Amino acid sequence: MIDAVIVRAGDSVATMLRDGYAGDVIAMDGTHVTLTQDVPRGHKVALDHIPAGSAVTKYGYSIGRTTRAVAGGDRVHSDNLSTGLAGTLDYRFDPDPTRTADDATAATTPTFKGFVRGDGRVGTRNEIWILPTVGCVARTAERIAAKAGARLTGRIDGVHAFGHPHGCSQLGHDLDGTRQILASLACHPNAGGVLIVGLGCEENQVKALIEAIPAWRQPMIRTLTAQLSADEVEEGIALVEELAELAACDRQDVGIERLVLGVKCGGSDGLSGLTANPLVGRMSDTVVGAGGRVVFTEIPEIFGAEQTLMNRAADRTVFEAIVGVVNGFKQYFIDHGEPVSENPSPGNVAGGITTLEEKSLGAVQKAGRSPIVDVIPYAARARMDGLTLLEAPGNDAVSSTALAAAGATVILFTTGRGTPLGFPVPTIKIASNTDLAQRKPGWIDFDAGQVLDQGFAVAESALLDRICAIASGEETAAERNGEREIAIWKNGVTL
Repeated sequence: MIDAVIVRAGDSVATMLRDGYAGDVIAMDGTHVTLTQDVPRGHKVALDHIPAGSAVTKYGYSIGRTTRAVAGGDRVHSDNLSTGLAGTLDYRFDPDPTRTADDATAATTPTFKGFVRGDGRVGTRNEIWILPTVGCVARTAERIAAKAGARLTGRIDGVHAFGHPHGCSQLGHDLDGTRQILASLACHPNAGGVLIVGLGCEENQVKALIEAIPAWRQPMIRTLTAQLSADEVEEGIALVEELAELAACDRQDVGIERLVLGVKCGGSDGLSGLTANPLVGRMSDTVVGAGGRVVFTEIPEIFGAEQTLMNRAADRTVFEAIVGVVNGFKQYFIDHGEPVSENPSPGNVAGGITTLEEKSLGAVQKAGRSPIVDVIPYAARARMDGLTLLEAPGNDAVSSTALAAAGATVILFTTGRGTPLGFPVPTIKIASNTDLAQRKPGWIDFDAGQVLDQGFAVAESALLDRICAIASGEETAAERNGEREIAIWKNGVTL
């Protein structure tokens, strides 16, 4: 029985696959270590003596330095390991031709049943979305959605309002960010039609928001200004019914290359980088290899692993764009008086993650091994087939909203701790460990813990089947629970 895993040959630590106790002899990859203290599942154990001030390696890279000497069999964690991250860095363009997706492809191209739009994009849902321009009418939008949804049951996949507290008392780039994220959401192929609900006196005026939406999308947009309406709810319901009639269509068989996959992790633990994230990375490579699009983000959660991504830049222009977004985000931290390494949450730490370097090296595996072909700013829409890096913070709701706005039609969300959150598009929750999957079946859609028992090949096939089923209309746990949220990145002055 294997008790722990050494991720890469030469690593100085192994990750526990079960709870270990002082005196236990732990078997791993042909070697044994006797534990000197209790080491919980997901936490790290030193394979040999590590002097004070030495680099600790996992995934083949440094995850920090020891703050005191560590003996073989000791747990390596916050009491003896510290981050090595500081400020912005000068990076080198050193493309690694071996860091590409595997050549192997499926014997047949997987398919799903999607909604083919007039512009050629494919949705995984056919819904009407209601987007309030400002927080003042967020509840109004919800009331319209509830009543219209009840009337349209069976005629469309759903009517959903996405409330938020912003749209007024904002200035400059902060207001622009709110307006642009809503404009990008309004273009989403999962929304057969979109109703924009404004108040009338807000900074984020309906007219300005409409101007930010491309002309090709305008026929499926309707607007409502509450201050100018005798009965804004009834008027809104009538507009939703009109959109539903225009949006009526049937699912068609399409190849997985028509999928736009967003990848995200939240509440990671020490097993996330061994099971769920690399499994999602294989899904990313499958979609990219078929000719589809994958978008990944969480810029602060690539600090410490950014050079590995930069080595996968398709060309120097993409490399420089990655450098710009990474150093720009680090400077954002510094300008606010915060250290760039202040990321692992209490849940991450309890699950075995010690430093941001360790978290990042596990997190970036969601992006697979494909070349990075584009880098886009927050609130922008993906514009190229292949793997795209999106500027957004690590916050689950903010980054997942940004992935949806970028055009993701399905989000793969890995977690070691669990969360009930759901977002505008089907969000498939993938547990890093079987215990979580069994304890929270109402939250979790897929158990990546099976990788440890059955290997990646079995899990890959099962997850790909699940993705195609959900893209074809099967509900996610979050959808069954009515969990549909957006969060907008507000990073400016509030008036």
